[in-house]
Amino acid sequence: MVKRARVLLADDHALILAGIRGLLEVHYDIVEEVGDGRSLVEAALRLRPDLMIIDISLPLLNGIDAARQIRKIWPEAKLVFLSMHSSPVYLREAIDAGGEAYVLKTSAKEELRIAVEKVLDGQTYVSQSFDPGVRESVDPSLGARGRLSARLTARQIEVLQLVAEGFGNKEIADRLHISMKTVEFHRGRMMAKLGAHNVADLIRYAVQSGIVSV
Repeated sequence: MVKRARVLLADDHALILAGIRGLLEVHYDIVEEVGDGRSLVEAALRLRPDLMIIDISLPLLNGIDAARQIRKIWPEAKLVFLSMHSSPVYLREAIDAGGEAYVLKTSAKEELRIAVEKVLDGQTYVSQSFDPGVRESVDPSLGARGRLSARLTARQIEVLQLVAEGFGNKEIADRLHISMKTVEFHRGRMMAKLGAHNVADLIRYAVQSGIVSV
């Protein structure tokens, strides 16, 4: 009997998770479903699935930065991004984070299983909805070149996401297990690096960089 690939799903919408499961569970073993980026990192490193399907816009820690954390510890992890974002910026961010496939949610029914099969076979896949020139320009070996949020440290990106999601300094400190003084330090450093004058500027940068979605 052929061993079925083990797949981990990450999306914060129950209906989306149910739809993905319906598309894949006949052919693959769905080992767990999670609804935020921190749970994704924990489950990925605990279960070591054959492949992960990740929504970019996860709460607490977005899918792209969760993927970076996973790949830093487990470089062989196979990642498929499933997203509502059709901008080449998000595509490049996902590939830079180690993604081997990028599928738009609007075409998941037709393309997701194809993408999963290709990634499990050591290939890459980009949704056909992208312009051919954009698809051809995507090369997973390019690394983090052009990453919009590259000026920020990993911790600053975590703080920025929580700021953009509406959390106050105390809540951020509690969630990240750091002091309020450290949160204030990171906020000040971010504002200086980005030329931001207020929280609205930080949120705008977080949205433009794909760290959070509107």
